[in-house]
Amino acid sequence: PLRALPSLKRKSPEMTYLTTEEIAKLLDAVSGDARRITLLCLSTGARWGEAKNLRAEHIINNRVTFNKTKNGKVRIIPVSDEVVSEIKTKKSGLLFDVNYEEYRKVLRSVKPDLPKGQAVHVLRHTFAAHFMINGGNILTLQRIMGHATIQQTMTYAHLAPDFLQDAISLNPLKGGIHISST
Repeated sequence: PLRALPSLKRKSPEMTYLTTEEIAKLLDAVSGDARRITLLCLSTGARWGEAKNLRAEHIINNRVTFNKTKNGKVRIIPVSDEVVSEIKTKKSGLLFDVNYEEYRKVLRSVKPDLPKGQAVHVLRHTFAAHFMINGGNILTLQRIMGHATIQQTMTYAHLAPDFLQDAISLNPLKGGIHISST
């Protein structure tokens, strides 16, 4: 008898990201490979697995190439000189050896209210959230994150500081009450 009823929609847990202060606390709390993988994830939006499998030979000319991605597509993300000099500690081979369970404990100490199951993605969400907060373009973010659809990326759109302000500046009257002739 219940099969005829539509299934209940489950509310997905709210996306959580680290504040600037929490990022600073995390960077102070980790060292060695744990610090380097943190810097990589915060600089590229990489998934934990992508970062953990990164090889030194995949960083060329300040571009990080992620080959083993969730959707199977290669992503190339530029990073600064400073990030490269910090994370590329050898010429070849895997760059990071980090115990994820230990890392998760550190994350929980920095952000105790982290929802269950979000620890693995919090650095990725942090990258995307701050990208939008800092005025990033949603289509650029889609490419960086490797999202197949813009709908996936739109979960971050509301974080843009001028999210709806474009309604004023981009309408035909450009916020005024008269059309300017050109």
